[in-house]
Amino acid sequence: MNLANYISDLLYRYNCVIIPDFGGFVTNKIGAKVNETSNTFYPPAKQITFNSHLKVNDGLLTNYIASSENITFEKASGIIALSVTEWKNEINTKPIQIGAVGVLTLNENDQIIFEPNTTVNYLTESFGLTSVASESIKRNITKVKPLIPILKKENKKGIPTFIKYAATAAIMLTLSFAGNNAYQQNKQESIIANQEKAIEKKIQSATFVITNPLPTIALNVLKEEVVSKPYHVVAGAFQFPENAEKKVNQLKKQGYKASILGANKWGLIEVAFDSFLDKNEAINNLYKIQATVSEDAWLLIKK
Repeated sequence: MNLANYISDLLYRYNCVIIPDFGGFVTNKIGAKVNETSNTFYPPAKQITFNSHLKVNDGLLTNYIASSENITFEKASGIIALSVTEWKNEINTKPIQIGAVGVLTLNENDQIIFEPNTTVNYLTESFGLTSVASESIKRNITKVKPLIPILKKENKKGIPTFIKYAATAAIMLTLSFAGNNAYQQNKQESIIANQEKAIEKKIQSATFVITNPLPTIALNVLKEEVVSKPYHVVAGAFQFPENAEKKVNQLKKQGYKASILGANKWGLIEVAFDSFLDKNEAINNLYKIQATVSEDAWLLIKK
């Protein structure tokens, strides 16, 4: 069974696919872009990254394999665990090809480096769209010849004749325009004054009577003091809301004040064993839970 094929299928529909005890592939939508060097246009796509800290099983991949292969959840979990063991052994000696998703390698600091396959677009909105290369457009630049002014003959006083005529025409036009504007302005002011007098008479003669007033409604507002608890002992993060609710109910039956903290930046819903006002109290409960219930529990601070 090729585990990479199931991961590739889920990346088309979900933003995060977690491989239990190994890591998770997280997608981020990016818009269309153009490569100015090659004049190539690329459609919107999903940018895929790998996060080695996402190791808690959220049930997405396991349930998908179980339903696709018509096997039990436990058997699907065993198949994933076997593939993860092979990947951990193989990555120490050579890169791992995760199907059409990309390649995983190990650097000098034993950190997993992911190189995505950019030829596959996992954004369903861009299905059928491919990159388009266009030739650069060359535009002809037309040179404009500068205008050379024609000098007129000067009169005896040294002032060109055409300048004198132009100045006279400009003065006459300005006087005519100013007189016309003054007439129009006086006419508009007279019209506005008459309209204001008519509106004032209507307002003075109007009478407003409410024959059937509405009854007065008294509202009692209860103030509730909300106390924010910033320290949370997290039990896990889940892809589906129903799995998060199931985990909360399970922890409450065990005596914990469990609650849902909301979705993190990867879209996973975080569930807490309990929340605290005091940091030391939260840390003490974290150590106790890690020693007795779950080694994967961790402390989340939200202020």
